Amino acid sequence: MYQKGWAEQARYRFPPGIRLLKRALVHADRAPDSPERTELRARILYTLGRCLAETSGSDVAIELFDRARQEIELLDDPWLRVLLKGNTDYCHGGMIMRMGQPEQAVQWFSRFIDFTENALLTSPDRIDRQWVQRLATSLTARAFSNAAIRRRELAIADLERVAVLSREYNLDDLYPYTVAALANTHKQSGDLVEALRHYEEAERIFRVTEQHSVLAGVQLLHAEAMLMVGVSDDVGRMLDEALLVLRKDKVNQDIAEVEMYRASAALLDDQFDLARRMAKASMRKLEKRGSTWWMMAALIELWAHAMQVKRVTNALVQKALTLSEQLADNHLLDEASLAKVLAARLEIRRGRLSDGEELLRQLPGPRAVTPLDQRMQRRLVLAELALRKGDRRTALQHARKGLDELGLVRDQLGGLELVSATAVHGRELRDLAIRLALESHNARHVFVWIERTRAQTYRYEPLELVENPELAERIAEVRGLGRELMRAGLDGRPTTKLRAEIVRAQREANRLGWHAQRWGRTRPVATVSEVFAELGDRAMVSFVVSNGEMVAVVLAGGRVRMVRLGIAEDALEGAQKLHFDLNALAPDHLPPPLVQVIGASARKQADALDSLLIKPLVGLIGERELVMVPTGSLYAVPWGVLPSLHGRPVTTAPSATAWLAATQSAEPKTDRVLLVKGPGLQFADGELDRLGAQHAEATVLAGDQATAGEVLARLDGADLVHVAAHGEHENENALFSRLELFDGPLFAHELGRLRKPPAHVVLSACSLALNRIRPGDEALGFAGAMLAGGTRTVVAAASKVGDEASAAAMADYHRALVAGAAPAVALAEAMAKDPFRRPFLCLGSG
Repeated sequence: MYQKGWAEQARYRFPPGIRLLKRALVHADRAPDSPERTELRARILYTLGRCLAETSGSDVAIELFDRARQEIELLDDPWLRVLLKGNTDYCHGGMIMRMGQPEQAVQWFSRFIDFTENALLTSPDRIDRQWVQRLATSLTARAFSNAAIRRRELAIADLERVAVLSREYNLDDLYPYTVAALANTHKQSGDLVEALRHYEEAERIFRVTEQHSVLAGVQLLHAEAMLMVGVSDDVGRMLDEALLVLRKDKVNQDIAEVEMYRASAALLDDQFDLARRMAKASMRKLEKRGSTWWMMAALIELWAHAMQVKRVTNALVQKALTLSEQLADNHLLDEASLAKVLAARLEIRRGRLSDGEELLRQLPGPRAVTPLDQRMQRRLVLAELALRKGDRRTALQHARKGLDELGLVRDQLGGLELVSATAVHGRELRDLAIRLALESHNARHVFVWIERTRAQTYRYEPLELVENPELAERIAEVRGLGRELMRAGLDGRPTTKLRAEIVRAQREANRLGWHAQRWGRTRPVATVSEVFAELGDRAMVSFVVSNGEMVAVVLAGGRVRMVRLGIAEDALEGAQKLHFDLNALAPDHLPPPLVQVIGASARKQADALDSLLIKPLVGLIGERELVMVPTGSLYAVPWGVLPSLHGRPVTTAPSATAWLAATQSAEPKTDRVLLVKGPGLQFADGELDRLGAQHAEATVLAGDQATAGEVLARLDGADLVHVAAHGEHENENALFSRLELFDGPLFAHELGRLRKPPAHVVLSACSLALNRIRPGDEALGFAGAMLAGGTRTVVAAASKVGDEASAAAMADYHRALVAGAAPAVALAEAMAKDPFRRPFLCLGSG
């Protein structure tokens, strides 16, 4: 009975474990008195205490631990007494750690560790495998505790000792726990790249060995590391799924921790109501258990509340200061500093600058292990203080230093998702800097700050791929699951389980992808003089939103000028409405009355956008070819549909820096041309026949030759690529945006495997110019992944396009291209014939 109960608690199934252990205790009490009975009672009591610590709180658990120790004292064998006390202390320390008191937990683990290490030297014959197992697990637990209080060296030393013991005593089962502990240590010391890598390795092993409960705990710690990077939206969805499972299993401690992390994710996304609701729910559970982690949840709730209040009160400031003291008393030093930063920010907001400045003066400087988000908040408040004192120069210096710190963290990361996600931590600093630059009325100054803070993902030079067979296997799994999902839908079979499997496989692939793609040096931010040198007779228009206003910075004719365009929401909503109309207008054979109605709506939206964004600039841009650097939903605007830009060559780029890098790369040749036809396109055969006549030496992949693997292989090193296929943008998982090929989709994820990306790619497909836009205009999608990977020019549509219209547009485009026109010029000519049915964009370099 005891063994069954122990097995249930080892799988973190505490309610059934409690029932079995209580029955085991009844049976033990009925047995005749003997040393064996006493030992069994002790083991049952401390195991039961561990279970009840998770479900009923610390008081009942401590009582059971004390009873276990009383039983242990009755045993004659001193070595057995030490071992059982070590087991009891291990359970007690684990409970203390879960209550948010890692420094105290270290003491509980250390007693057994010190005794056993000494015994290994003095009486090695008495130390068997059971002793070494408990020593190794105690060392691992102590490493977790030391990592939690930022004692990196001590944590690493314990884990290195575990590695030695594992080798000497063949304790292979401890390896994943050691990896997880290493991940935690790296996370707490600020090395997020190594933390993520080790979490993924531990999760992989626990998943293979089907240790699902332990896996759930590691995933929670992994989620915290992801939040520290800035992947808040993905973490939010993952934690929402976890809460459904945990609430069903009624594991309150885990529920409380998941709710706390969910609150943190919501706070990063400015979802203040959700953040407060989750934080309050977490606080109630943690306080009920007597866990000091309630203070962490309280800080999240207080911060979210402070972001919502219109009037700062004394009570709110005092609440932040009291919380800071409580956190410091519990050795949560970084969090204590963050609470005091909040108090200072509140004082500054209500005009008590001297009080706010004094609070900031009291703060110790950031430590090497201080989390990134807390560093950014400190810089932000220092900038706000300087601004309220009228010192704009110092405010901008703090903004620049904060964003430079953010850049140092970004430089260490791999994978487009991670690099783009970090921008969320610099959002408020960016907004402040842009606002100050705009108030200076210096257009050059504004341009510099826009470039310094926009689309940083595209500033990195790609390096050669680090081959990862596991990532390739996971992407192949996603492709296979997608085919099975399609078959299940056609057969009328249930698809819920398959959809969940696809989400799981995509998530795992994303994690692996963070380490498969590495980045080279950071390109310097483009200067005004460099842009003018490359623009020639063209003009560049860079849009930015500040304080709800849309602003255009125009570089033309050797001058930089700034134009305020009005309410940003009007333009951004107009762009979305135009996008919806273009989607509705896309099918090839719509009834004429419907075409008339939808077409009228689309023209109305295009006219409105033209009036808002382009007509106020006509005096500056004249009839020049344009390079557009959009913001937000303007990324999806096919500029050729706007009346003022009808027939005009327009190139769209994520930033001036990205455009400059693409433009200055080697001029594309047309020696290696690849033409690809995907399945299910009505006019694709004729489209490829016409293109084949224009590119006589082209390689053509169609039918069963147009597989994802073959297309990917042929993309590598190609000069010009044309793909006629169905495409789909995945907004929630941008790197799984895809082209549909013979054997399934080719994902944006796989483009990172190209050693020499194609120079010029034409995607005659729907929606693949769409992007998922994160803070800082970090745009990511299929076309975006190609540009970030080194492709010079991508021509694609941001909306749906009919097969017939697409084929006609591409025939005109390639005809102009072969005649010597530049991509942007060729596309402008092709779109001019029917712009609303040919809504393509020229991305990168025109």
